[in-house]
Amino acid sequence: MELVGIARLASQSELLESKRSVEYFEIPSRSILNRTKPNLPFRWTINPYRGCEIGCKYCYARYAHEFMELDPMAFEQRIYAKAAPAHLLKQELARVANKDEGIAIGTATDPYQPAERRFLRTRAILEVFARERGWHLGLITKSDLITRDLDLLREIARRNVLSVHVTITTLDEKLARILEPRAPRPALRLEAVQKLRSAGVCVGVNPNPIMPGINDSERSLDAVARAAREHGAMTFGGGTLYLPGAAQSVFLPFLEEEFPHLAARYRESFENNIHLSRAYRDAIAARVGNVRDRHGLAGGAIEYRPELWAEEEQLALFPLQ
Repeated sequence: MELVGIARLASQSELLESKRSVEYFEIPSRSILNRTKPNLPFRWTINPYRGCEIGCKYCYARYAHEFMELDPMAFEQRIYAKAAPAHLLKQELARVANKDEGIAIGTATDPYQPAERRFLRTRAILEVFARERGWHLGLITKSDLITRDLDLLREIARRNVLSVHVTITTLDEKLARILEPRAPRPALRLEAVQKLRSAGVCVGVNPNPIMPGINDSERSLDAVARAAREHGAMTFGGGTLYLPGAAQSVFLPFLEEEFPHLAARYRESFENNIHLSRAYRDAIAARVGNVRDRHGLAGGAIEYRPELWAEEEQLALFPLQ
């Protein structure tokens, strides 16, 4: 069968580097700024990479590799760095009419996965925003590599509304290692939270995804929230597990091996749905709310007026007489 579209581009991508278990490619892109579905808190997303080496067993985004005619496990084995992200971003930002529409960086793949050390695609994107003003930006990661870019994040926060969200699913290092094989230890992520806050960046912690019988207990969520607060986090959120078909093909066999006592319950829950039940989601929302309130953390992004704001720039162009 002849490959078309993104599958053809992937098959023709240049190999940048190969390691024992991972290959890195560069893939051409027509766009770096992607429009989201309605009812999300942000209108646009940016993912500098296709695929994610961190290899989270619960990752919902594995389906994206199916568009390239690749199997779900290839999501963590074949990583595609998008070509010329800064050039594309400059062009596309010029066509966005409303800067209040939120832009989220890292919704499907971690922008600070190991590939970023080599290929610097996320840093190239941040360099663009460091020269912009007035955008509403969010960045999601579970890597302490983000602290490499404190200089840019500090400048972006002076000119734009920026919030960083660090994912810490659990403080249990053994559990974190089997759930997120190549993510930095929870302690390193907490140190990153502290450094971000010390740099003046609005930062929060999310214990996502919250999974029945794994990390959903009051004790587990409370421990993450307490540590988040102690390290300077300002917000605490929490969303439940979401498993599209490709994600189920990896996560459910993982449960059979690591949590056999939960496997049947999960298979029943996701047999005809990609979400957990509404009753469970409502109960978790209430639990997270109680934990958040207990530790004095906010529930959403904290709005603030940057030091250098778009309106001030306009006033400077037209000074009062």
